[in-house]
Amino acid sequence: MPTSKSQEALAARDALAAALTAAGIQLPAMDVRTHAAAGYALIHLGVCSAPVARALAAVIARGAAR
Repeated sequence: MPTSKSQEALAARDALAAALTAAGIQLPAMDVRTHAAAGYALIHLGVCSAPVARALAAVIARGAAR
């Protein structure tokens, strides 16, 4: 059964994936890794190519400039 931390991480991952998709960016792997004993969950973004990293940086820069 998912904990509140893992549910929070899953929701954040889904929101990030939707935002990236809307910006035309797709990361090859995004998953949630939990550590129940420590009580946390992390969103693992995986690896991406240089063009995807540049596209991601451009989207972030445009958003930061607003």
